[in-house]
Amino acid sequence: HIPSIAGQPAAKQTLLRALQEREELHSTGIGDGIALPHARNALVGMVDRAVIVFGRHPAGVQYGADDRIPAKVFFLLVATNVSEHLRILARISRLLRAPKIRQELLKVEKTESLLKLLREAELAMNR
Repeated sequence: HIPSIAGQPAAKQTLLRALQEREELHSTGIGDGIALPHARNALVGMVDRAVIVFGRHPAGVQYGADDRIPAKVFFLLVATNVSEHLRILARISRLLRAPKIRQELLKVEKTESLLKLLREAELAMNR
């Protein structure tokens, strides 16, 4: 749910176009079955706060990752500014380096479980 663009077809088209343009530059498929779709830069003014959308595709989608493994786990990012955009991308990327986290993301069923998994992984990483 992206609050600032709900019900705004022009904003939705802007987001879609920005995501497509980013993919044309280089795939946001990072390998190991993960993709981090995002615009090249933050879409300033599009959202009031950063939005991260989690998604899965059971069979996987060819997403152009160098390892050619189909992406099954997706984190779409829309940030309020460039520094936030880069900081969040770095945090997500660090978390996803752990094979255990990637495996758990394929199984998680509820939003609360997803958030708990990510919080615990981040706490463990910061110890």
